[in-house]
Amino acid sequence: MVKHFLSKSLFFVITTVMVITGCDNTPVIDTSKAKFVGRQSCVECHEKEYKSWKGSDHDMAMDTAVDSTVLGNFNNVVFEHNGFKNKFYKKDGKFYVHTLGKNGKPGDFQVAYTFGVRPLQQYLVPFEKGRLQVLPLTWDTQRKVWYHMFDSIHKNEDIPPHDWLYWTNNGQNWNGMCAECHSTNLHKNYNPETHVFHTTWSEIDVSCEACHGPASEHVKWAKIPEKERLEIKNYGLIVKSSGINNDQLIGECAYCHSRRSSYEDFIHPRKDMFDIMEPQLPVAPIYHVDGQILEEDYVYGSFTQSKMYMHNVKCTDCHDVHSLKVKYNAGNKLCEQCHLKNVYDTPAHHHHKYPGERGNPIVLNRGKEVIKVGEGSSCVKCHMPGGYYMGVDFRRDHSMRIPRPDLSVKLGTPNACNSQCHKDKSAEWAASYTKKWYNKDYGIHFAEVFTNAMNGDTAAPGQLVKLIDSTEVPPIIKASAVMYAGQVPTYESNKKVKDMLSDSNPLIRKEAVKSYFPENEAELIRTISPLLKDTSRMVRLAATTKLTPVDSTKFPDSTKKLLNKCVDEYIKTMMYSADFAPSRHNLGILYSDLGNYKKAEENYLEALRIDDKFYPAKMNLALLYNKQGKNKKAEILLKDVVKNHPEVSQAFYSLGLLEAEIGNYEESAKYLKQASEKMPGNSRVFFNLAKILDFLNKTPEAEAAYLKAYSIEPRNGDYLAAIFDFYMKQGNTGKAKEYLKKWIEIYPNDEQAKTLLQGL
Repeated sequence: MVKHFLSKSLFFVITTVMVITGCDNTPVIDTSKAKFVGRQSCVECHEKEYKSWKGSDHDMAMDTAVDSTVLGNFNNVVFEHNGFKNKFYKKDGKFYVHTLGKNGKPGDFQVAYTFGVRPLQQYLVPFEKGRLQVLPLTWDTQRKVWYHMFDSIHKNEDIPPHDWLYWTNNGQNWNGMCAECHSTNLHKNYNPETHVFHTTWSEIDVSCEACHGPASEHVKWAKIPEKERLEIKNYGLIVKSSGINNDQLIGECAYCHSRRSSYEDFIHPRKDMFDIMEPQLPVAPIYHVDGQILEEDYVYGSFTQSKMYMHNVKCTDCHDVHSLKVKYNAGNKLCEQCHLKNVYDTPAHHHHKYPGERGNPIVLNRGKEVIKVGEGSSCVKCHMPGGYYMGVDFRRDHSMRIPRPDLSVKLGTPNACNSQCHKDKSAEWAASYTKKWYNKDYGIHFAEVFTNAMNGDTAAPGQLVKLIDSTEVPPIIKASAVMYAGQVPTYESNKKVKDMLSDSNPLIRKEAVKSYFPENEAELIRTISPLLKDTSRMVRLAATTKLTPVDSTKFPDSTKKLLNKCVDEYIKTMMYSADFAPSRHNLGILYSDLGNYKKAEENYLEALRIDDKFYPAKMNLALLYNKQGKNKKAEILLKDVVKNHPEVSQAFYSLGLLEAEIGNYEESAKYLKQASEKMPGNSRVFFNLAKILDFLNKTPEAEAAYLKAYSIEPRNGDYLAAIFDFYMKQGNTGKAKEYLKKWIEIYPNDEQAKTLLQGL
């Protein structure tokens, strides 16, 4: 049996910085002074590796637009989209597109760079302020046709020219959205004051030093005659890439092969992976509730859920490290490196025919799609289903899971049987076969626990605690469980979250910081302050935002000094991505917590300048205005959110409370009523609605709202007291006594209540 490998943390492997002093004319090797020297310095000694890398997706990640790199048809081709005729043509050896540009006005744009190579190629257009923008008009390299990217990833959405997602705006900006993973030694260099980019690179694509680090000292060492070379650790390279475990190798790949938030440029020497970025947890809405890929995932979030990862499998066990190709591209040989052929590659295991055996193919879409006989015997077909992204790019789910059509029946999640082959059958049909074939009790799946948490099921907190305690659960799922535990806190689950503050995995510690609810401020300071010194920046940032709302006078001087340092680190981190609305929004929250309302307003407004649809900034700016007594400004913002984002339930609640504060009680009742319909499980919404309706003398409606709040939280003293007062005011002493008795059941030592009951 293979021993389970539980990750402590994912980190990059950095060799000890060494200074080797030579004698006579021997060069001095000082890895602290290593510089990027380019691929040509590597070819002489590493020709085999270079040839393998040449032509790979890394090699072709980006290039200058010339005849040899541009795959799209620019021979005066017209591509009509939404009634507009886009034209692709060449002029003076350069490539141009006639299309709709800024403000939706037609224009001619020069293509400066190619982006990617297969199965699609995109094109970059230079704009003012150092910006490169990604054209939505994309070349399908397999079908050899033009298509519009938004038809695939923004179906049925209206993307007007002022929208953040429109191709000339920030949502399609290469400098901030794409560049860091497509070039070597990439420096974004964004100036948040002028909004100008001075983005630079040492090599236009993902070259040798993108993974191995700056190689000048290694090259210097390699040029020393072999007999005269001093022994040096890792041959003078900063990054160790061989003889490392799966966590260490994943740490090398994850920065680009993950959905994440970046903290700084990805420049060697690299530190702890969680010091330079925060990966997305495999939770809704980016993933299906069971962790299967839904939106673009880039592998890290799915692979680290897998049993393969838990058993120390590395990326390079399946992929050639330089060509990136799958090692065995036919049959099941790739999986048979570890899984016994006579156990798993048999009909007894997969219950399907092999290619070439007699049988009928599955014919779908009136013959447009045919699933050949034998597809079901493929390991990856069943255990790595996938989906199409960017229109034509099929990517497999790397969580390598057992197909679970039974979960599809319960939760509506996809399964390989129905999504890959048997699309004409139901999940119930597939579940009946898997039950007949395997008859296995899998126990409760974490997806069921997470669903219970999202639905507010009373069983969820206990289930989450068991999940967190399990040694079989991958750290990234455990971190997700900690996150959900913060959404349905009980004494038991909150205590478990508190325990996770000292977990060895930074992802889990970070989620514990965010999800822990201390009893009071003193407990908050005691438990969270030590994490301001955490080894991982990701955890320090979470601890910082947890502590900044606390009055600084309550901290000891040493903690105050440390917190100030972490606040500076937080600001620096957010300013790295200050071209994104969420980062400016986060700074707005920080400055508001610190009492610097001027800076808070500036950052909220900048977030809205970047993306005028980013409603969280509108919500928090409204709250800021409310704090300052600028309620009319707050009202305008909240009404905008209610109108344009009716799915944001909290906006209706906040607007209802604001209207009551302004004195618009009828309006308050209207918005609180809408909030109660959108948030049927939120007792506080019904309680506030009841108070407004009571004030407006809408007695039957007020009574119903009070009782609804009570039914959701029957042990809430505020609700019981309010209902008692309500019935007393109505002269209904019988009902008043009923709820006073319920109060005494909860507070049996309340002698005043007992006396009041006797009087009634």
